[in-house]
Amino acid sequence: MTTLTPEQLLERLNWRYAVKKFDPDKKIPADVWAALEQSLVLAPSSFGLQPWKFLVVDDAALREQLRAASWNQSQVVDADRYVVITALRTTTEDDVDRYIEHQCAAHGTEVSALKGYRDVIAGFLVKSWAAKDLFGWNARQAYIALGQLMNGAAAMGVDTCPMEGVDMARYDELLGLKGTRYATLCACAVGYRSAEDKYAGAPKVRYPLDQVIEHR
Repeated sequence: MTTLTPEQLLERLNWRYAVKKFDPDKKIPADVWAALEQSLVLAPSSFGLQPWKFLVVDDAALREQLRAASWNQSQVVDADRYVVITALRTTTEDDVDRYIEHQCAAHGTEVSALKGYRDVIAGFLVKSWAAKDLFGWNARQAYIALGQLMNGAAAMGVDTCPMEGVDMARYDELLGLKGTRYATLCACAVGYRSAEDKYAGAPKVRYPLDQVIEHR
């Protein structure tokens, strides 16, 4: 397995920034995009439940409508790919059973063998702190996937811009999510920066390590 050196990793992370202006003529190679989609599939989530769905919006007319619901931000239409990240409005025991069945099929085990684990997850959904706001809990999982997409893109020299400046209710209408189990959280524009993006060379503004990391 080829690995990044520490220097290469930090170079990639310092290179990444939230692109303000994409080059609309530059396209992501098909194999690179396929790998980035798989990075979403492979994202971790609590209990492995994967309470999300990622909508890749390719239709130009729909993107224009989404732009109008995104404070007219040009990234929505200029980036080569535009991913809307959604999460389940709630999580049920049926979702747990579906995942347990899927896990057993992947591992070649019987569902009955995981009954105890299944009951632990179901109990968490009903009795834990997360039960007070299951959509919020699902959203936390989906943001992990967003981070994985962005870091995977940076590792391959692809730019991103995470976008929360969107009208989530309007997105739900435009994307046919109203009345479904999924709701819009945010979006991520993916493509290549424009040479005219003045923010590309701006230094990162981060608090120093000793202010954000403590060893105890």
